[in-house]
Formats: sequence, C-alpha cells, structure tokens
Amino acid sequence: MTVRRDTDPESGVAVVTLDRPARLNAIDLDTARELAAVWRALRWDDTVRAIVLTGAGQRAFCTGIDRDAVVPQPGSPYMQDDPLLTLGPKANDLWKPVVAAVEGMACGGAFYLLGECEFLIASTDAVFFDPHTTYGMVSAYESVLMTGRMPPGEVARTMLMGTAERLSAHRAHTIGLVSELTAPGAALPTAVARAAVIAGHPPLAVQGTVRALWSAGTPTRTAGYAQAPHLITLGNLPPQEQAELFGRRGEEGGGYRVR
Repeated sequence: MTVRRDTDPESGVAVVTLDRPARLNAIDLDTARELAAVWRALRWDDTVRAIVLTGAGQRAFCTGIDRDAVVPQPGSPYMQDDPLLTLGPKANDLWKPVVAAVEGMACGGAFYLLGECEFLIASTDAVFFDPHTTYGMVSAYESVLMTGRMPPGEVARTMLMGTAERLSAHRAHTIGLVSELTAPGAALPTAVARAAVIAGHPPLAVQGTVRALWSAGTPTRTAGYAQAPHLITLGNLPPQEQAELFGRRGEEGGGYRVR
C-alpha cells in the first residue's frame, strides 16, 4: 500500500498519508488508484468529519507523477487519460474539509491535490514549484487550480519559471497560498489540531460551506479544464524529447533561486 489512512474516532479526524518517501511521494498509477479509493471510502464514513492530507518523511509532500509511470493511452486524441485528474477529494465527490500539511517539496502534480484542499499549513522549510515548462510540458490543470489559490501574477511566475525558481514557504504565506507556517516537523500536528476544531462543528454546515467555497471557482475551472487537453496536445514535447531535456538539465546541475 502506498497510501495510509489513520482515523481518530474521538476527534473525527482522518489523516491520509502519501507513503512513498523513497520516491519523494511521487504518484504512480497504483498510488493514484489507492488515493481515489480512500476519498470514496471517506464519503461513506460518517465518523470522519475532517481530513488532513500529508506526505511521509520530511523531504517532500509530493513531487507529482512518478517519472517511471507508464500511462496507457487510447488511440483517439479525444480520449487522452490523465491519471492525476481523479486524484483529489473533490474529483471523487468528497465534500468533507481537507487540510494539507506540507513539509519539504510540493511540486508539479502535487498542485492537483493542493488545489482541492480547503487550506494549506506548511513548515518553514516547504518549497513550491512547477517543473513542467523546464522539461517541455504545458502546465495546464496545475495552473488552473492554482489560479484559485494565488494571485494571477504569482501563478504565472511560479509556473513559467519552472525549476529555475522555488516559492518559499514564507513567500507562499505572504501571498495567501499557505494559511499558517510552523517549525519544521510541526505541520502535521498543527493541521490535525485545526482539523479537529472543524470536526467539532455540525458536519452538514461544514460540508455545505466546503461546497459553497468550491462552487465559487467552478466557472473558471470549467473553462480552464475545457482548454487544457488541447493546450497539452499542442504544446507538449514528445516524451523522448522531454526525457532528453530532463537528462540535459540534470547534468547542468540543480541550481535554483528561492523567493
């Protein structure tokens, strides 16, 4: 199992953990299926009233899709599969509040998850970035989701700078992506404490509020999602060229600037 779920019946809080620390909690196809199954199971568990999402270890919350994952695709250009689209709680029709606890790196496909959480709590050593453009890929769904979390100019800079720049936890807090900063190692217990407060409120009022908050951004997401597959098809380099670029950039070194 690559996803852990731990529930405290007393507080009504469940902690969902991406458990692939050796791979920086990158998502392979098994992890994507497991995580979607966890969200669907939580829909039916009335003892759980709030959820915390985190990653195992201190190095990374999640680094997006595992580069070794092979995603089979239908022959038709109208039916391309993106395994991360069904990764988040909202994509699985879960309307219980989810708080993200971020330690270390959160990048690329991690934004599919962060974009579907109610708010983020991060340690001061957390960093956020999107490597897509660096390696010849369009940042489409990630950019759409982050537009609902950050000022548009900050989204544009983060996505367009690629691996050349990382958004520090302090900067993420300043612009509103992160709601609270903690000392390293304290993001998870802090997020659990905040989730426990929410879990103590009447659940239908909480879930209705979650749905209302999500509905506020629905027109923007719907329009962005409608364009995303076409932009990816037009703008992505072929996989072999992406891999070559990845190898070349790796040989050049991993220098980057934190802001």
